[in-house]
Amino acid sequence: MANRHLSRSIVLQTLFEWDFNNAKNLDIKEAIKRNIKEFALGLEDDVFVFTLAEEVLKKRVLVDEIIEKAAPDWPIAKISVVDRNILRIGLTELLFSDRKEVPPKVAINEAIELAKTFGGENSGKFINGVLGAVYKEMGEPGKDEKSKRKDGDKNNTKITTEKLGGALVYAQYKGVTYFGLVHDVFGYWTLSKGKLSEDEKEEDGTIRKIKEEIGLDVKILEKLGENEYIATHPEKGKILKKVVYFLAESDYKEMTLKHSGGLDGARWFTLASIPELRIYNDIIPLIAKAVEIISKK
Repeated sequence: MANRHLSRSIVLQTLFEWDFNNAKNLDIKEAIKRNIKEFALGLEDDVFVFTLAEEVLKKRVLVDEIIEKAAPDWPIAKISVVDRNILRIGLTELLFSDRKEVPPKVAINEAIELAKTFGGENSGKFINGVLGAVYKEMGEPGKDEKSKRKDGDKNNTKITTEKLGGALVYAQYKGVTYFGLVHDVFGYWTLSKGKLSEDEKEEDGTIRKIKEEIGLDVKILEKLGENEYIATHPEKGKILKKVVYFLAESDYKEMTLKHSGGLDGARWFTLASIPELRIYNDIIPLIAKAVEIISKK
């Protein structure tokens, strides 16, 4: 169910905040309420969110021990904040949920989908490997159960497509090149982007969205590439988001985050500081291409 997938995303987001702050100064229930209001307004199954988050925290010590046994080469502290909390969610559901409510395969698949959406390049494989190892130790319950969905139902699931425009914005200041990046609630620095209207050109729409999101007037120079990903909306269900990215030039001026959309910061960075940042793997090639283009100007 789309609502359940979105609910797990909210749980992950909240656990990320909790873990990132070393379990200090964060009221879990208030954080969940805030995240639902910010990213899932109208969510119907909020009881599931609160229940799952509470269960994960209650079973955390035991689950962490299981993770270390299933992945002996990866102590908890060395696993990324996102990945270890996806594992906590997945294992809590796999081991302690009512199997009629959350079948083992659903628990594993949902965790893998979270990893693909919010983790790094290899997160999906890592999550699948750990949960798969635990699943085998459990005796693979439900392995031979067939899906209750009829073949004819498969075609009834429609995926809405949205087109987005984004840009790697750069500026020159006193002989130094700066890149403008935005920070999301999952701890990654990424590129500013937004939904395009059907009747506008990609370049025009991207200029409009950059202005709306971080307050910069930009000039599009060149297309950097495209990518796509699946997102879940509480009412629309799964949405295929196709993003076209450009290299854009701007004056070096203060960025003002005007439309959050899951973001909590915006800053300029020099090229030398980029390698130290936590950046999504599919964004890194775009930055590399942009640097090559700029160096030839």
